[in-house]
Amino acid sequence: MDIADIATSEFVEVDVSERLGKVRSIFEEENPKGVIVTREGEYEGVLTERQLLQSHIEDHTKAEALAEPAPKVDRTEDVRETARMLVEGNTKVTPVFEADRLWGIVTEDAILEAVLDGLDALDVADIYTTDPVTIAEEDRIGKAINLLREHGISRLPVLDGSATLSGVVTIHDIVDFATRNMQKATTGDRSGDIDRMLDIPVYDVMSNPVETTTPSTSVRAAVESMLDSDYAGLVVVGEEGRTPTGVVTKTDVLRALTFTEEHHLDVQITNIELLEAVGRQHVRESIQEVADKYQEMQVQHAHVRFHEHKEKLRGTPLVQCQIRLRTDKGQVAGSGEGYGAKSAFHVALDKLERNVLERKGVVADEEYRGQLLRKLGEL
Repeated sequence: MDIADIATSEFVEVDVSERLGKVRSIFEEENPKGVIVTREGEYEGVLTERQLLQSHIEDHTKAEALAEPAPKVDRTEDVRETARMLVEGNTKVTPVFEADRLWGIVTEDAILEAVLDGLDALDVADIYTTDPVTIAEEDRIGKAINLLREHGISRLPVLDGSATLSGVVTIHDIVDFATRNMQKATTGDRSGDIDRMLDIPVYDVMSNPVETTTPSTSVRAAVESMLDSDYAGLVVVGEEGRTPTGVVTKTDVLRALTFTEEHHLDVQITNIELLEAVGRQHVRESIQEVADKYQEMQVQHAHVRFHEHKEKLRGTPLVQCQIRLRTDKGQVAGSGEGYGAKSAFHVALDKLERNVLERKGVVADEEYRGQLLRKLGEL
């Protein structure tokens, strides 16, 4: 199957000169997965709700200030390769071209609907992200925004005083709340209103009840729930249903579509454009070298995410790098920051190596403990 079967020529388009206030209204009224930004009719970039979460950007700012490039897809491109491009481009929508002309768009939802029948072979346990980033009911919206930005995620499970799941707050919840409040305020009031909004408890904007799933649920059933409810992800809970153990998102499913059975390590890199001094081959070989230190661990997939901060040192931006390995022994991760992608990657790689070796030590201790108990049982 290629993209021509699922792409659409119908999409929301704005000029680079359009005010962000108008763009926010478009997201509130039409709820698109993304907006195509053009300059004199030519493709310029994509705007998503995630970008609008930058609360310090004023309504009068032009769309070109936030528009980001998204990977260009040819109408004849393979669905699996397009899924990889969406993941590595960190976007939910990407432009489709035909003979160098903007023809339309393809969204993550369209891809997931097209492959739905093949998702029965996987369970949520095979693809979801463990150790979720959470927030407390009494924490403020400002903290939620910082966590969403810092970790590059779209949702936060909300915990009550007993650390059980009471709700979820998403980028959409915050953008929707901010848009409604900004519309009520006059221009002169808006600066103070933004400060007051950031100080509102998460409890006041979170969604409840929460759509959840379990590790044993099929990926197909989880995706059907997401598509039916127009959710970007679901909170994964234990069998008792109240303790969050992770999150599964549409991006996790897209990433699973790109898993390979090739002999070399399959690595996906989000925000790959930040890679300059570091090539994909170097990233793959470095991660493989770390994984080989725990020889009984089979790495099924590696995901590397780069995020650029505004801070710079002699012109070089501060970059955060997160590395997550999915293995037959569970998930293991490492993260770090440095000036430039190469520095950040090696800081994260060092942390990953420590975590891999720590896991190796834990397994060795468990094996020793089992041997000791067996010997004692023989006495």
